[in-house]
Amino acid sequence: MGLVKRLGAWRLRQRTRHAVSWSLGVGSAIFACIIVSGVIGYMTIEGWGFIDSFYMVVITLSTVGFMEVQPLSKAGRIMTAAMILGGVGSFAYLMGTMSQVIIEGRLQHIWGKRRVSKLIKGLRDHFIICGYGRIGSVVVEEIEKAGHPMVVIEKDPEALMALENRGVLVVSGDATMDEVLLSAGLERARCLITALSQDAANVFVTLTARQLNPGLTIVARTDTESHISRLERAGADRVVMPYNIGGLRMAQSVLRPTVTNLLDLAGRGDIDLQMEELPVAPDSELVGKLVRDSGIRANFDVIIVCIKSTDGKMLFNPGPGIEIKAGDLLVALGKPENMPGLQAVCSPGRDLASDNTKREIET
Repeated sequence: MGLVKRLGAWRLRQRTRHAVSWSLGVGSAIFACIIVSGVIGYMTIEGWGFIDSFYMVVITLSTVGFMEVQPLSKAGRIMTAAMILGGVGSFAYLMGTMSQVIIEGRLQHIWGKRRVSKLIKGLRDHFIICGYGRIGSVVVEEIEKAGHPMVVIEKDPEALMALENRGVLVVSGDATMDEVLLSAGLERARCLITALSQDAANVFVTLTARQLNPGLTIVARTDTESHISRLERAGADRVVMPYNIGGLRMAQSVLRPTVTNLLDLAGRGDIDLQMEELPVAPDSELVGKLVRDSGIRANFDVIIVCIKSTDGKMLFNPGPGIEIKAGDLLVALGKPENMPGLQAVCSPGRDLASDNTKREIET
């Protein structure tokens, strides 16, 4: 009895997950069984050879109206009648399913899903965004502007259509399920951003993603301050409260309008100014040098706003006597065209875009 229940549950899951292919598969299997049974029946009951038996099955099921190969016995006629009833019915079911696939455009949908799945399998170091609501749509837009590869997980049909029209790779499903996260390339992703509307779902996604990919950078959304610690315990590297950030930005725009406008313009790239995070690699020529001896300002015309050490401490406006160490993170402010040169000195051989993932997300 337990085996029957498990088989029934498996059948239900397969029909739900692969509705079209399940219908086509069942119809094809039944039709093939009828053909095989008919050939064996004619060979056994009438004593015909394989060619005659197969030909009789074909003309019977196709209802073309040709004469019988040889006169049939009573048992052969009964079998033929049964084969006509079962075969024509299964053939009609199969043709109806195929017509539904073609007419409703579901064949194109299947090919599209296969193409998207193939593209996702080829991604490396990409972003995964869970949820395409008010917050998620802004995240998608900013990451799209930066030119980074990404995959969005969403289950709302209207949102899915909007994402497909924008040419964004999308996985349809519940982000809290392991198979959905894995289908988005979680094991090969650089960062996951969970911006679902429910905090409980964000906690579950964070916990699952951290278990499946321990080295993943995870940014989570919450609307309640008390849930920050829960998300951090679940494995989030950073927890963002959108409404809190929005309120602070509104207050700063009143209290310090010039500073706020400057940061907004720099973040959007509307002025010739850029702020970047530059990690210092162990093989960098800056390691062991003092800020005044590094030549950063003289050679690149870039200002070091802050240095974040490996222990997480941040030193703002570092003095000329501060030593630059391996693993430090330099927060630099300057012209965009000067940043690649400084990046090449800080981390030889690394891509500037890949080193500024967190800054772009937080902005």
